[in-house]
Amino acid sequence: MRLEKKATVVSTTVAAILVLMKTTVGILSGSIAVLASAIDSFLDLIVSMFNYFALNTAEKNPDDKFNYGKSKLEPLAAVVEGTIISFSAIFILYEALVKIAHPREMSFMQSSIWVMAASLIITLGLVLFLNFVAKKTNNMVIKADALHYKTDLLSNGAILLALALIAYTGEQLIDPILGVLIALYMIYSAIPIIKDGILMLLDVALPEEDIQRIQDVLESEELNDYHYLKTRISGSHIFISVHAVFNVSVSLYDAHLVADRVEAKIKALFDDNKIVHTLIHMDPYDDSEINDTEEGY
Repeated sequence: MRLEKKATVVSTTVAAILVLMKTTVGILSGSIAVLASAIDSFLDLIVSMFNYFALNTAEKNPDDKFNYGKSKLEPLAAVVEGTIISFSAIFILYEALVKIAHPREMSFMQSSIWVMAASLIITLGLVLFLNFVAKKTNNMVIKADALHYKTDLLSNGAILLALALIAYTGEQLIDPILGVLIALYMIYSAIPIIKDGILMLLDVALPEEDIQRIQDVLESEELNDYHYLKTRISGSHIFISVHAVFNVSVSLYDAHLVADRVEAKIKALFDDNKIVHTLIHMDPYDDSEINDTEEGY
């Protein structure tokens, strides 16, 4: 099993444990902050299960129907995760505003504090593990999951602090006010996840520094010129195409050797966890102006 899939299994298991703990205490105590955290953990559970499905499907080999594979399921999973975070944040915001308008006293404070403390420790361990996997694999889904659980870590810490303050001061408004802040932070965190996923679904090009490194490789080889350099990212896959211009006297065999060398150098530019697909069209002369003219008609 790939490390990314193992990470989704671990996050699913942790989310299930947190849901059970937080829901039980949240219902008994009546704390909006704890219930908000329980709802967030339940959504974490759904998202982690979906992430496992997405990664499992995305890694399948191309077939007759999907010639380029299903790697776009990875950014799709990130968009779904970001959207779910946003909707859950809106619900938490609504519940918090209702409690501000109609305050009610919390109970089972001691149990709530212990549960949130345990949640904080468990979530910290999960975040450290997901960060390790994200750095090792550079997988977008795991990065989104790690960011998601980081927001959970911060919210759990904030809830624990609020519960302690309520127990000490008796001020019940601390709970819904904290719920509002958590909801706003969740929305703020979801925006970049959704944005990056949508850009990848729209075939966004590689970052400028990666394109420059590819250009450096092309300019270091025995080419007269090159044009139509195009790149796109699809999950853990990188697609690159370029027209390489050779001298008309160069044989197809020699041109092919150069193209193979260019492909190998370009592939070496990226981490081993990235699958690089390079397509080099070999031109015996620069036909870019002719092609541009034909496309204009």
